[in-house]
Amino acid sequence: MDTSKYVTEFKQLEEELASGGLSGQDLAVKAKRHAFLKPIIEKEQEIASAEKAIADDRAMIEAGEDKELVKMAAEELAELEAKLPQLQKELRILVIPPDPNDSKNIYLEIRPGAGGDESALFAAELLRVYQHFAQTKGWATEILEFTPTGLKGCKYVSMFIKGEGAYSWLRNEAGTHRVQRVPETESGGRVHTSTATVAVLPEMEEAEVDIRPEDIEMQVFRSSGAGGQHINKTSSAVRLIHKPSGIVVSCQEERSQVQNREKCMQMLASKLYEIEQERINSAVTSERRSQVGTGMRNERIRTYNFPQGRVTDHRIGLTLYKIDAIMDGNLDELIDALVTADQAEKLQSSQSDT
Repeated sequence: MDTSKYVTEFKQLEEELASGGLSGQDLAVKAKRHAFLKPIIEKEQEIASAEKAIADDRAMIEAGEDKELVKMAAEELAELEAKLPQLQKELRILVIPPDPNDSKNIYLEIRPGAGGDESALFAAELLRVYQHFAQTKGWATEILEFTPTGLKGCKYVSMFIKGEGAYSWLRNEAGTHRVQRVPETESGGRVHTSTATVAVLPEMEEAEVDIRPEDIEMQVFRSSGAGGQHINKTSSAVRLIHKPSGIVVSCQEERSQVQNREKCMQMLASKLYEIEQERINSAVTSERRSQVGTGMRNERIRTYNFPQGRVTDHRIGLTLYKIDAIMDGNLDELIDALVTADQAEKLQSSQSDT
């Protein structure tokens, strides 16, 4: 694999960053590119070192002057020849361009799908799963909107997750999640199937998306629910309607109308960005037409089967009999497997393009 262009670019960036002449956005962009290239250069150096050692060992074996050295060289040669293909594979993965949103914070939305009250219960449980997972990563979470139902369920929840790499970790959670279990309200002990949908939107600033002020209708209303003495006394909650797209966002968790409006504008920017990305992607591949579909049972990306204690991700055919741990927010094994599969797909695609 020819990495000379990366070596040249890396050296140029090293000089520019060391010069001290960069600032602001230019510095941030080039520092980010430098961080992307550094592991590529290091891996290339590791491969070059292994290839040189292989050549040296082969020369030593061919010369055959010292039997003990020949034996040692043969052993090292076998190890290096077995290791080299893995190093080359790792390099091919490193050069795959990252998603520009990978490092961003996210808005995570959960809605009940098919299944009535049981679906609403499951939606609330998924919220707790992602809250616990975020906690293990040291991320901050903030509920922006929560519409409860009876029996501790929810009709809709929007949560902001702030943490480095939140999008790269959770983007594959978008889709329809299916649960199979005996509901608390089921007297006959029958297993019911319900669904909830999850959407994962990277945080976008208004400057990154073109939002015209005349396209926004703003409504204010009194907040409801727990929150202190200010609740229901001032019209601090904000609802924004984007007239061209029909998108509606609202926030009532902050104490002031200004703060709630700012949160709404950021949410709206993220939703509009996602719509544009879906439009672009749909022209290339049908696999990304929609994150969540309709929430019907046959659209599921993952099944949580409580009677069998298993969780199955249908996209990669992975089944883990660890449902209790997963419902406690221990998603690392699932997410790692999805990331590995995604890398393999991108690697195969990049090889077919060359």
